[in-house]
Amino acid sequence: MYLLNLQVTSFKCGGFAMGISTSHATFDGISFKIFLQNLAALAGGKPLAVTPCNDRELLAARSPPRVTFPHPELVKLQTHLGQELNAPVFDDAQEALDFKIFRLTSGNFSDMKEKAKTSPSARVSGFNVVTAHIWRCKALSQSEAQDPDRVSTILYAVNIRPRLTPPLPESYAGNAVLTAYANATCKELREGPISKLVERVAEGSKRMTDEYARSAIDWGEIHKGFPHGDFLLSSWWKLGFDEVDYPWGCPRYSCPVVYHRKDIILLFPDIDDKNSVNVLVALPCKEMEKFESLFHKFLSAWIFRMKVEFHINKLDNIIINTYSLLAARLCYQG
Repeated sequence: MYLLNLQVTSFKCGGFAMGISTSHATFDGISFKIFLQNLAALAGGKPLAVTPCNDRELLAARSPPRVTFPHPELVKLQTHLGQELNAPVFDDAQEALDFKIFRLTSGNFSDMKEKAKTSPSARVSGFNVVTAHIWRCKALSQSEAQDPDRVSTILYAVNIRPRLTPPLPESYAGNAVLTAYANATCKELREGPISKLVERVAEGSKRMTDEYARSAIDWGEIHKGFPHGDFLLSSWWKLGFDEVDYPWGCPRYSCPVVYHRKDIILLFPDIDDKNSVNVLVALPCKEMEKFESLFHKFLSAWIFRMKVEFHINKLDNIIINTYSLLAARLCYQG
């Protein structure tokens, strides 16, 4: 596999598309944007826009490695790759999958974040509430969801640059993301308040301290494993690939290419509204039908509850104002 492939496709209208494929060991999303900014600068005859930091020793395992946390988000390889004596033959036939894009608007975000608050002053991130919503739909769309005690594990990437001590340079060019995780039973996902799921997603990110990240890196040095969970949520949402200013201007749009993986769900920005997000899902037909039904069901339930609460509050205010007027009138008459 090449470290990077780039293909330009021209259209009769005069427009063109750039398709780029890279190894994730070479770039994560943040450092890939740095690469694109430098590509744009060089194409315009300018010096590098950002001088990349290529010191991979900054994320090297400690010597000796010290695993100081349990890492249920990772699974060991029983035999190291390339060392199998009698490697099994795998069926490479692809499972038939349906592909759909679900859109969440800025209005949806407002409703979801408001409902996920545990107190009026609580702050809820858009990523955490979207992740909790998708987690619930994906887990409950599977046939195993009939078991209320089954534990579902969601994985999502966390940028560790600012979390290390000392922090990595913002210009670090490499793969500086690690996998965070959250767990919940199917019963909790089906019946529990969304605020609890949002809290668990937030806890997964908070868990990624300097020591936890170093422990995960050392775990990988010892076991040569890989992330392990029900599915991974990968976000292109705010990486800003469409903000790169090439000599011919910024891209009209930037998005991932659809690929055949039911265990990865992608978030990416909407073409018309930067405050909205698209959710790319690939699932077998029956699971997709269930996922779609749950996606709209839970979304509608949140909006309905917000409207009910709004009207209840409005009615409370009317009652309070009415009593106040009556009390004032009685006092005046007295």
